[in-house]
Amino acid sequence: MELFQQGQEWSIWVNGDPLMTTSKSGSEEALAELGCRKLAGRPDGNVLVGGLGMGFTLSAALRLSGPQAQVRVAELVPAVVAWNREHLGAFAGFPLDDPRTIVDVRDVANVLRQFTNTYDAILLDVDNGPSAMTQDANVWLYQPQGLEVIRKALRPGGVVAFWSAYADPAFTKRLGRSGFVASEHQTGAHGGKGSRHVIWLGEKKAA
Repeated sequence: MELFQQGQEWSIWVNGDPLMTTSKSGSEEALAELGCRKLAGRPDGNVLVGGLGMGFTLSAALRLSGPQAQVRVAELVPAVVAWNREHLGAFAGFPLDDPRTIVDVRDVANVLRQFTNTYDAILLDVDNGPSAMTQDANVWLYQPQGLEVIRKALRPGGVVAFWSAYADPAFTKRLGRSGFVASEHQTGAHGGKGSRHVIWLGEKKAA
């Protein structure tokens, strides 16, 4: 994983391919906007963000959360946290400096296993989609075993949101079979413009 700057734009590359850039934040922000809708107007709430990236999802989650909320961001790569503190923070409004933010430098899968009936919203942008193109270990999150861990970490009525670079009808069905009310949403990399990305929502069903 490497960080590059070209003019005013910064980008993170993995294995020689661009993964994300500061010029494209629309779908990352939509991930939080869709996943945190039920928190609107609440003074509190617990949110887990899986994957810091450029900080756009975290920033949007904080913007949608109340003054007493707690937003934990789990990031596997320490360098990504350092890059956000040193170079990228201004693009997303310095979300790591928000007192409601908890930075957890470890695999989000380990964070999920630690908590039960805790989160109102879980926002996962840990790979390019259910096929987990950057890390094979990420496939687990999209399989029945991972979905069950996510379901247990959510409070009743809580919502998990997954970001993906592409559609996957099989995953939509799997999400629905795993104790969630599933829906699929398309959004643009530049808000309503640019390449289309997919966000799945899964609302935890009552027991």
